[in-house]
Amino acid sequence: MDWDFLELTGSADEIHQWQPESFARRVSLCRPTGPALVLGSTQPESSIDAARAAGLGLEVVRRRSGGGAVLVRPGGVLWVTVELPAGDALWQEDLGRSFAWLGQAWALALAAAGAEDPLAHSGPPVRTEWSSTLCFAGMGAGEVKVAGRKAVGLAQRRTRQGASFHCAVLLEWNPQEMASLAMGGPEWLAEALANFAGPCGVAGGALLGEFRQVLATLRPD
Repeated sequence: MDWDFLELTGSADEIHQWQPESFARRVSLCRPTGPALVLGSTQPESSIDAARAAGLGLEVVRRRSGGGAVLVRPGGVLWVTVELPAGDALWQEDLGRSFAWLGQAWALALAAAGAEDPLAHSGPPVRTEWSSTLCFAGMGAGEVKVAGRKAVGLAQRRTRQGASFHCAVLLEWNPQEMASLAMGGPEWLAEALANFAGPCGVAGGALLGEFRQVLATLRPD
């Protein structure tokens, strides 16, 4: 089955509000027109320093998938949404296993683009004190490390009709700024984030091209 490819341009909130009329194998490249701090679907707003976000010119918005906050800046993150219809050959009923094919696709694309030792996470989630607040402070199923640090964050929203996977690949990473957005974050948080996560080390355009190539040849186990 072929994949459809779209480009979505607008504010982060406008992009998150967009919904397809029906699910298909679809990849949407999301191009936000301004910076935003994107909260997970159930994340309390009190976990984020709203005044600090406003001071940095960040729109605070909420996505429909779970997980912690992601900082989206044009050119700083490769933001892609991947949709899969229920019943597709790649579909998995088990929520944890449902990320495996996508994480492997990103790892293969990163390797082809020249990233250092990309590896999709396949074990139990790695939770930290701050992983429910900040996406890149923990490691979930299918998420990808590059050179030992998390570079690809994944989140998912499922309905009876299908699933939408939100993918954020770090092209740039400022752990000090990210730590400053966590309400009550301790002084050591920036150093912890610097050790846990980092940029993928390849250009976003090249990576997206490799990702499309991988999807075209991907087959279920």
